[in-house]
Amino acid sequence: MTYILFEDTSHFDLLPFTFTRPVFEIRKGIFTQIERWRRTTGKSCLRLSYDYLGVRFNDELPPAEAVWVNGKFLPEPELRHLANESAPNTYYLSPEKEVLVARFSPTLIPADHRGIIDRGLLEHLGLKAEKTEISPSAIRCLPDIFKDNDQWICFDFELITRTETSAKIDDPHTRIYGADNIFVSPGVKIRAAVLNAEDGPIFLGKNVEINEGAIIRRAHAICDYAHVNMGAKLRGDSTIGPHSKVGGEIANSVLMGYSNKGHEGYLGNAVLGYWCNLGADTNSSNLKNNYANVKLWHYPTETFRDTGKQFCGLMMADHSKCSINTMFNTGTVVGVFANIFGSGFHRSYIPDFSWGGGEETTTYRLEKAFEVAEKVMMRKGILFDHEEKMILAKVFEITEKYRSRELNIHNSEIRL
Repeated sequence: MTYILFEDTSHFDLLPFTFTRPVFEIRKGIFTQIERWRRTTGKSCLRLSYDYLGVRFNDELPPAEAVWVNGKFLPEPELRHLANESAPNTYYLSPEKEVLVARFSPTLIPADHRGIIDRGLLEHLGLKAEKTEISPSAIRCLPDIFKDNDQWICFDFELITRTETSAKIDDPHTRIYGADNIFVSPGVKIRAAVLNAEDGPIFLGKNVEINEGAIIRRAHAICDYAHVNMGAKLRGDSTIGPHSKVGGEIANSVLMGYSNKGHEGYLGNAVLGYWCNLGADTNSSNLKNNYANVKLWHYPTETFRDTGKQFCGLMMADHSKCSINTMFNTGTVVGVFANIFGSGFHRSYIPDFSWGGGEETTTYRLEKAFEVAEKVMMRKGILFDHEEKMILAKVFEITEKYRSRELNIHNSEIRL
């Protein structure tokens, strides 16, 4: 039976990260969701993504009956069992009435469908609904990307250690605590560091480099070709995605891949997409002075919404960058391709394709943004291809409204 991962309306709650990739391509723990589902099921797991993202992320779907899996859910055993035992022309709901799994032929999907699978569509297709008591962990909103990241790292760590054997750490000057809870992939280089895995597993991907004086404590996923600079302080439950470079102090954050926070400065309860860069001594607040819940910009409603969380830092989407000494307020959302500079604290929502800061912000012209992306990606040996340009051009078009009109954003309160 073919498995197909799909998105539901959480796609829109996860903007700006889902402007450039579907929910199941978001990295949390060690893997992206599509990688995790493929590893746990042993299947190729095809993809159906939202609208314009299909140019890169859709697979050709066969006409035969398939099992459809909501790509935001962690593939826990109960959910995998439900998928395997699903009945034809039936969809299954969680206690929160979210679609978990469905089974039907892709030929039923209308030709003009835009890639979101929800209850309304499945009812229209004539499928039967079944309620379940299964409520797996999921990525539904922005804080969910860093929330419980230690548990997702543990889930992935068990997947890896079930079939693979760790290499040894042979550097005599590196101090290890909880050695059985550390997995070392081929090509890892460590010099005079401290790794403490007593309270959570540490995964080191292929060709990771950890330099002198770095301290890594609690659950961590340091993914392939990532680089941990001298004296870095990584204190718990973070994911450092492939080809990323980190330094300074980081706590409970996710860098999805090819992003850099290489210098001193603090990043906590935060998410960076792909191809982001934080200038030296950039600091991001993750706790308000009055200890109130943090509010985040919510694209669908164009308002700041209460996250229900006391700790929430920077949310920065793909290709965005900031200058040295940048200061971000608690719960700042930065859109795709923002280039941020200037003194003082910046607004708590910085629209996609912004250039500058404060009252001096203008539009980051698309052709200039593309020139920078091409140079940045080429440094890593990756072509800035036509598909990527098509997606980003569409993002530029659909986010124009956020740049061109005065938004009802109340920034009188400094969100520290």
